[in-house]
Amino acid sequence: MANPQKRVSIVDIARQLGLSVSTVSRALAGHKDISEATKVRVRQLAQELNYLPNHMAAALRKGHSKTLGVIVPHIKGYFFPAVMNGIEKVASQAGFNVVLCQSNEDLQREQRNIETLLAAQVEGILVSLSATTEDQLQHFEQARHSGTPLVFFDRVPDWPNSTAVILDDFQGAYRAVTHLIEQGCTRIAHLAGPQHLNTSRNRYRGYAEALQAHGMPVEEELVYSLPALNNESGRAGMEQLLRLPTRPDGVFAAYAIPTIGALEVLEEKSLRVPQDVAIACFSNDPFTNMTRPRLTAVDQRAEQMGETAVRLLLQLLKRGPEYTPPHIILKPELLIRESSLHLPRQAQPVQPAPEGIGTIE
Repeated sequence: MANPQKRVSIVDIARQLGLSVSTVSRALAGHKDISEATKVRVRQLAQELNYLPNHMAAALRKGHSKTLGVIVPHIKGYFFPAVMNGIEKVASQAGFNVVLCQSNEDLQREQRNIETLLAAQVEGILVSLSATTEDQLQHFEQARHSGTPLVFFDRVPDWPNSTAVILDDFQGAYRAVTHLIEQGCTRIAHLAGPQHLNTSRNRYRGYAEALQAHGMPVEEELVYSLPALNNESGRAGMEQLLRLPTRPDGVFAAYAIPTIGALEVLEEKSLRVPQDVAIACFSNDPFTNMTRPRLTAVDQRAEQMGETAVRLLLQLLKRGPEYTPPHIILKPELLIRESSLHLPRQAQPVQPAPEGIGTIE
């Protein structure tokens, strides 16, 4: 097996031409104090040797890498790729490159991601926590102590003076459950995510407080804690709910992918959606508009979240460590489709949660 060719450097060009490294560097940059003949010699040899300039090294010599790091739990599904689109768009417009890492929902890998990005001397890091991070935040302290700005998005830590962009998950859940109640549902189940994640916790709170605001109890047997955010967990949850003496007539799912598993079980049991069981879920993944029936879903403003997170990070870079912007909370939108419509579509929009309820922590 042939060895890969060594990358040609300015040093190699300088050695072959008998010039200093600084002369070659200035010639390639078109510096006015280098003769045209020398510029031609340097450029010709650089082309013959397939020389590629190392922009990262040049930027670091000037004290700026012009690179941002991003850590996400995964790149499956719709949400995080859509966030990345927003991040890359704004970063590129500002002249920054983006390096993407994924933790695969693993704390140790997330810790290695931070080490890798710090070693690469990125100018700032955008992070959405892994499902296993919980309160173990020492690696973020390491980044903070290095002077590297951090901006969290979607899944954020309970961390003093952190900067974050989140969705009002409470409001989205409250509106979805209120909509199910307005459609005549009286026994609404919840497929809940891990409660140490702020997203899951606030969606559960929105579910519970919407029920209580309409004089309905929060019944423990109607809340199924998803062991994972996948199709199989949604199937298991729906099967357990259907084994109850009185099955639910509505389901609010905290995440979209488990909802597909729930739909599969309902179809296998010959239960109609929404006539027998109405369904609403979080995350407006494209497939939610392709199922039959189409799924009522809370839109998470994914691309807007990515754009906003980068703008916050750029502000931190511009204003320095003394600048601590507040959390930015994006407003969700409930997209009402056939999966939840027991009754004809209402003329009035679903009412938001009362003022003061559901403050994002």
